[in-house]
Amino acid sequence: MSKSYKRWLPCAAAAALLAVIPLGLSAQTKRPKKPKKAPAPTAKATPSPIPEPTPAAIPPKRNERPSDGHSAVRPAEQFVPVYLYKFERPGFVYEVIEIELDDAGKGKIAFSKSGFDEPVSDPVQLSAVTLDNLKKAFTALNFLDSTEEYQIKGRDYSNMGNLTITMKKQGRERTVKYNWTENKDAKMLMDEYRRISNEYTWAFEITLARENQPLQTPGLMDTFASYYKRNELSDPPHLLPLLTELSTDERMPLMARNRAAKLIEQIQKAKK
Repeated sequence: MSKSYKRWLPCAAAAALLAVIPLGLSAQTKRPKKPKKAPAPTAKATPSPIPEPTPAAIPPKRNERPSDGHSAVRPAEQFVPVYLYKFERPGFVYEVIEIELDDAGKGKIAFSKSGFDEPVSDPVQLSAVTLDNLKKAFTALNFLDSTEEYQIKGRDYSNMGNLTITMKKQGRERTVKYNWTENKDAKMLMDEYRRISNEYTWAFEITLARENQPLQTPGLMDTFASYYKRNELSDPPHLLPLLTELSTDERMPLMARNRAAKLIEQIQKAKK
């Protein structure tokens, strides 16, 4: 074999080998797959807020009462004053006392007391006895139809206080003013209103004292005893519940409690 052939043979083998290698590699190696296109991102659906139900969509409650076109809540009964009283005396402990009552004896009392910046007002509910006394006096006077002047001319006792009494009923109204009279029914009316005033101003005083100045309560019990003895209280049995409460109130001195208990016995005994 010639030397030139020997030189060619390795070169030819190398060339043949280089020609074979790509074919082998292509046979063994898989072609890379083309990447799939990613799907286009879709917008996430955000939940829309729950719509408020319209009135027509709200089903009626099963326990709802059928509407008749009127409110189920009744308005509060309006207070209609029928009997009005006013006492005025500058310089007295109670310079002004006003009482307004309806036909059932319910209403309020307002009074101006010396030393107080503003008037005091308390509810009033007359007992049946007191209301009957008032109505009897008004009836005896034929109050709405009468034109009589109850004030005695030439005898002015305004230093003891002036009073104004008004009656409003069935669209009619009449007012009288006097401080002294010889008409027994007009005097009875004046006295009855004074007794009512004594009852409610005393109740105010004792309530105030037991809470703030208990040492004053024995003196106030003496005031009650004096009123009772002089028949200056409208209806003493009407005050028994308050007296009973006072007789067991340990905020008050024992002396005051004992006097309350004694007055209870006297009133109960007089009722029999």
